[in-house]
Amino acid sequence: MPPLAPPSRHDIQLRINGMPHALEVESWTPLLDLLRDHLDLTGTKKGCDHGQCGACTVLVGGVRVLSCLTLAVMHDGGEVTTVEGLAQGDDLHPLQQAFMEHDAFQCGYCTPGQLCSAVGLANEGHAKSLDDVRELMSGNLCRCGAYAQIAQAVAQVVIGPGPHASEVARTAWIAGTTVNARAVRAPEEPA
Repeated sequence: MPPLAPPSRHDIQLRINGMPHALEVESWTPLLDLLRDHLDLTGTKKGCDHGQCGACTVLVGGVRVLSCLTLAVMHDGGEVTTVEGLAQGDDLHPLQQAFMEHDAFQCGYCTPGQLCSAVGLANEGHAKSLDDVRELMSGNLCRCGAYAQIAQAVAQVVIGPGPHASEVARTAWIAGTTVNARAVRAPEEPA
């Protein structure tokens, strides 16, 4: 039996966080593994490795992408932004600042993916309400349950200063289908 051929490798060019990179990778290397294992950009997290948690979200050409589900070779010549590339020197990205102001993290593991997803959401321009933000961020899971703070932080940047009320929660309160009506009542409603 003849010896097995070595795995095929491909030369690719990527611009990552504004810096050009010439890389040689196997054809099956996920973008996530390239970032973490080859370039030591460990801000992007490996969560489920199946595209279900959003911890690995990065921006490719300004669009949010699950880096565990996309191959590095697919983005040859592309522009990738990770959480490390959001700030400009010591100046935080407005979403990073809003996450701090709203205490939108607990353990912080999901935060890089949440931030990149929020930047992508802002680039898309579809969110017009808190409920839109919540729906459009639903692909990013937070095991600590900081969803309310995350949604408020993203809404502050994408929609404008809040506090923002949820029409879905308000409707549930009026219909009497919520357990904790006082917590979800819009600020302008009487007690």
